Amino acid sequence: MAVMVVGTGRQDSIRKVVAILDQQIRAVHGAPRRIGARGDGADFVAERSDFKSDFDRFKIKFFLRPDQTAAFDEAVAALDGLCAQSEEEGWRVIECPAPGRESAAEAVGDAVDRICAAASLPEVWRVFGDRFRVEHISAERIFQAMVQYKASDVHLSPGFPPVFRVDNKARPSDVLPKLSSIQIRTLIHELAGEREWQEFEESRQTSFSFHQVGIGYSRVSAFIKSGVPHCTMRFLPEEIPSFDDLHIPPTTMQGLSSLARGLLLITGMTGSGKTTTAAAMVDWINANRMLHILTIENPVEYVHRNKKSIVSQRNLGLDVDSFHDAVTGALRHDPDVIVIGEMRDPDTIRAAINAAATGHLVISTLHSNSASEVVNRIVSFFDPIERDLVRLQLRDSLRCVMCQRLVPKKGGGRLPAVEIMFNDIKPINDAIIEGDTDGIRVGMQQTISHSFLFEEYLMRLYKQGEIDIDVAREYATDVSTFDQMLMGTYSVPRLDSLKALR
Repeated sequence: MAVMVVGTGRQDSIRKVVAILDQQIRAVHGAPRRIGARGDGADFVAERSDFKSDFDRFKIKFFLRPDQTAAFDEAVAALDGLCAQSEEEGWRVIECPAPGRESAAEAVGDAVDRICAAASLPEVWRVFGDRFRVEHISAERIFQAMVQYKASDVHLSPGFPPVFRVDNKARPSDVLPKLSSIQIRTLIHELAGEREWQEFEESRQTSFSFHQVGIGYSRVSAFIKSGVPHCTMRFLPEEIPSFDDLHIPPTTMQGLSSLARGLLLITGMTGSGKTTTAAAMVDWINANRMLHILTIENPVEYVHRNKKSIVSQRNLGLDVDSFHDAVTGALRHDPDVIVIGEMRDPDTIRAAINAAATGHLVISTLHSNSASEVVNRIVSFFDPIERDLVRLQLRDSLRCVMCQRLVPKKGGGRLPAVEIMFNDIKPINDAIIEGDTDGIRVGMQQTISHSFLFEEYLMRLYKQGEIDIDVAREYATDVSTFDQMLMGTYSVPRLDSLKALR
């Protein structure tokens, strides 16, 4: 480990200094069995036999002032041989217990306290830890634990046991041990390919996909924090879930997956299941249509095998340099469906819109909190001079925006609440051109549109007994709209009333 500089304040014993330094090292690297530190006029090495007990072996060096020498020698002599004293180039060296002598940790600690009382200790130390846990972390055991806990993710941090995300709550494991930075670094090295490991070494972060055969896949994200490695793994089952498995409307999703062309966006916040929904759509197309599906991902997560369709999955960085290059090049690969892992820059968005406009079905994901705000979210990526053109292109190419939120289910677990904006009526078309988020939301509520709001879907889940009323209200975009729906007093806003407010 790298040397840490730690200010312990004024302490009267090395034993207290060790206790402070042990906590600091644990928080960054995990528990050490050996701590070494040096400061102005003193340095030491402290050891113990395991990761939990008190440190019971000390080798301490003091550079004493002349006025400290007599009291120091007297303190050592009074220990009746428990500690050995020697000199090295003007430094007094204390070994406690003395070589060949065994003694209880409490007696050794008391002896160290008495010796330190005759010297002075620095307030700032340069510290290193050593002899951390090095036991192999089994990737298979981590995967099995994710399945057992029904966890979506696991976080591996030095000094803590693996922390599993279950129903969106972080839960430390009570059966797996606390980990060290060495163990985590070794695991990352084991799971990563040569290219990803080199990227981790050079850039201090990397992401890649790992397959634990017979259990599932994982998107592994490794990064450096405070100079030490951390790792997050997202669990993905080997079998791609169906629309029914995901509890999203199968008829609606099959209709979307049957589209021949246009831009289809799956949106939501981080961890809302966008990637899984996109994978379920690709799997349905693969099983039911005879097409060429080309996906561009960073990294490839769900792995698709050819069924009725041909599926070509390209990994960003390994197979192509950028989303933009991949989408532009895809038009020469005879695709029917292009799946873009994430639209996150103007070039990729522009290429996706162009691909949709040239007769391809383009499926992609985007971070957004509601379907109605997606148009302005996309437009915000562009310079003001381009925005009118982008809105015009979206009006003509955007077929549907699906937004989802994972909500707590009665009895445990989570299920998606869904909002869908179909670009199927003129008021929505017009609102897209104008960049009018409120207009899009009002248009979605018109009976002639197939669109629906989160509030409508949450109401349906509540009436079906899937979720509690408090959960429905918490996850609604507009609580007052949901409450009016609940009481039966909600009326759909009229389009002319929206115009009157402008």
